[in-house]
Amino acid sequence: MSKLMTEMLKGTLEGIVLQLLAGRPTHGYEITAWLREQGFTDIAEGTVYALLVRVEQRGLVDVQKVPSEKGPLRKVYSLNTQGRGYLDEFWSTWSFLTQRLEQLHEGDRR
Repeated sequence: MSKLMTEMLKGTLEGIVLQLLAGRPTHGYEITAWLREQGFTDIAEGTVYALLVRVEQRGLVDVQKVPSEKGPLRKVYSLNTQGRGYLDEFWSTWSFLTQRLEQLHEGDRR
């Protein structure tokens, strides 16, 4: 993954993860595996876990500890009402930015 891709992903990874959690509750390893399947092969598990800690601290997700087949309890994250509001704002902002970037790219500087 290029340095530019890595930097751009840093700014959007939170929204990507929250969108995944909007679909269904899941845990950090599953999120990391899905990202890698989607081509984000350089994503470290630590990056995802640190992000999950941040969104938990900000109250955007609910956490449930469930038994694991291997070892200690596993944290399962689900998007809550506050997180859904934040995710709506993320997509609204994303739409605004992508529209403006497309205009700029096409040379339409209104």
